[in-house]
Amino acid sequence: MSRIAYVNGTYRPHRVASVHVEDRGYQFADGIYEVVLVCGGRLVDEEPHLDRLDRSLREMRIEPPMARVPLRLVLREVLRRNRLHDGLLYLQVTRGVARRDHPFPDAATPPALVVTAKRLVLPDRETSEKGIGVITIPDIRWERCDIKTIALVPSVLGKQQAREAGAGEAWLVADDGTVTEGTSTNAWIVTGEGALVTRDTSHAILAGVTRARVLAIARMNGLAFEERPFTVEEAQSAREAFLTSATSFVKPVTRIDDRVIGNGRAGSFTLQLFDAYMDHARGVGT
Repeated sequence: MSRIAYVNGTYRPHRVASVHVEDRGYQFADGIYEVVLVCGGRLVDEEPHLDRLDRSLREMRIEPPMARVPLRLVLREVLRRNRLHDGLLYLQVTRGVARRDHPFPDAATPPALVVTAKRLVLPDRETSEKGIGVITIPDIRWERCDIKTIALVPSVLGKQQAREAGAGEAWLVADDGTVTEGTSTNAWIVTGEGALVTRDTSHAILAGVTRARVLAIARMNGLAFEERPFTVEEAQSAREAFLTSATSFVKPVTRIDDRVIGNGRAGSFTLQLFDAYMDHARGVGT
């Protein structure tokens, strides 16, 4: 079956879906995006994703392409047309199509909206237990990482550097030696005392929807957690480490640079959170 994309009011086969050459997303990376997990045909944490979409639009001073109710209808129609059971929905909004010029175009220029879908094999516990390695690299991004902008060149370069090093992710390190986040994930550790630690939200990181869900799960299960920066050295000596995102779920980290974390396999806290998050994604108990 051909994949179907939504592009500015029309549903088109993915292979021929396109945007104008002067779309400001293409010319300036002048836009924002969201990625939503689909599990069992359900949009996981849909409202928090749409809330973050609205926030990013406000911060970028881009008008919403449509109200939330019709947007939700578009998302479900893309799901239906692609017969998507497990996978990802990608939404991108740019400032629209206009003659190339750095300042904002005329207020009459409508924003552009693209929605695509792709299938995804959900992770199982056995595979997740193996974990991944991460490398640490300098954080060279701009100072508004809280906006989910499509301007992702530093993240692209960092992800490629991780791949070439045989790692699954790169953790970005600020000038003070603390980890901000991954190139496309939030970073976590478990201290020797059994406390979950992840960086507090600010302009330095993206407030991950999966991050917020894991914190809620920790709170419901009475797990101690701290929202604060941690250094590379603290991470390398941690009991456990993991990362979170809509595409990574809860993924154990078993090596940071040349240091093995714990016994080199996923730890009990991480697996507990993995199980709880997968239950949430599948709608178990809801």
